[in-house]
Amino acid sequence: MAVQQDPAVGSAVGSAVDPAAGSAAGSAAGDRPEGLGDESLKDIVVRTLGAAGAAIAQLASGLNTALLALLLLLWLAVTAVTSVVGVGLLMAPALLRALHALAGRERDRLGRRGPEVVAPRPPPTRLRPALVDATTRRELRWLVRHATLGLLLGLLGVYLPIAAVRDAAFPLYWTFLPKGATATSVAVGSAHSWPAAVAVALLGVGWIAIILGLAPGMARLQARPGRGLLAAGPEADLSLRVAELTATRAAALDAHATELRRIERSLHDGAQNRLVSVTVLVGAARRMVARDPAGADELLERAQSAAEQALAELRTVARGILPPVLADRGLAGALSGLAADCAVPCRIDVDVPERCAASVEATAYFVLAEALTNIAKHSGAGRATVTARARGGRLLLRVEDDGRGGAGSPSQAFGSGGADGGTGLTGIRRRVAAHDGSLSLTSPPGGPTVLKVDLPVGREL
Repeated sequence: MAVQQDPAVGSAVGSAVDPAAGSAAGSAAGDRPEGLGDESLKDIVVRTLGAAGAAIAQLASGLNTALLALLLLLWLAVTAVTSVVGVGLLMAPALLRALHALAGRERDRLGRRGPEVVAPRPPPTRLRPALVDATTRRELRWLVRHATLGLLLGLLGVYLPIAAVRDAAFPLYWTFLPKGATATSVAVGSAHSWPAAVAVALLGVGWIAIILGLAPGMARLQARPGRGLLAAGPEADLSLRVAELTATRAAALDAHATELRRIERSLHDGAQNRLVSVTVLVGAARRMVARDPAGADELLERAQSAAEQALAELRTVARGILPPVLADRGLAGALSGLAADCAVPCRIDVDVPERCAASVEATAYFVLAEALTNIAKHSGAGRATVTARARGGRLLLRVEDDGRGGAGSPSQAFGSGGADGGTGLTGIRRRVAAHDGSLSLTSPPGGPTVLKVDLPVGREL
């Protein structure tokens, strides 16, 4: 709340202050650069460590696709050599399908850790059309770069943390090593004294400095070919993407209309009828108060009970629109409350340091509420695990239970039943699709059932 000060009072106070002190304070305030001191050293360290950790994780995930890219590049070389005798021509369609699948996997990986990489129109899988297809040529260029530079950066991203831990902790275990054993992680030198062991530890500190300084840049360098070559180019036809977005927006509007109808039915069939009953009872009590005070008191008691029920139903409807707990406790507190109220023992791990957009938080809350309700009613599970993470502008929600499985099938629908995986799952899909998110459900017979939802964080509140 802003407090306004009388100018006369401010002038009097200003004249009572020592002019020299005021001048010095004004000079100091004027000489201080704007924004200096707003961020503490702790915040800088935490942000630097978080960026380095996220970069190492991105490099490690890129190593996975880089190894597959190397195998695919070797397969391409074998196919090219054997095409002279005709054998390679038979392997070309399978090779092209594998190339397109790996490129799609890389787009998904980059989209999970940053802005979405929009895929172009599906490229051909037959050899002759593929030879003149621009998308296939771009994917081949990405394959060569990712199998070489991407692989090297991925190996460094995995090796550097291991080397840093190994060398930094060397003074703790060097006395137990056999004589002549290599001291450093680069297989150079051996330590025979404490000063040499401390020197190895200093090398470990150097590795840590390299990780903190270079890891984010290495991650960006590894991702650059994929973002530049696998995305739809300016000449690509984006009609499929436009159609997909149109469909998700239409589904969002349908879900919104369904939600409005549900609210209208709840208000009409519940609270409105209760309030009508209150009006009737109060009117009857007014007419009876003179001739039958005891009967009027009974009617007023019934009216009070009906009013309390109407108030409870109004609160239920309000919570269904946007749960107040999200505004009061944030997403972490709201999800923890849902897990605590679940009939099945539920372990929850939430790491969402910043607020997401209100619509995204409401969707995550709805997804978890529907998932836990399904687990309690249909799964027969003994325990459940909920994990929520906010990384790289994405909110990742994972719900797992050890129940009987089969969720999402017509025989064991997720939610209230139905051939489309249950209206519960259909509602979740519509809400997630409205945010351009993704949903995956894995539930083999016998379990476990794993529901994964990926949402954009959206605008910070």
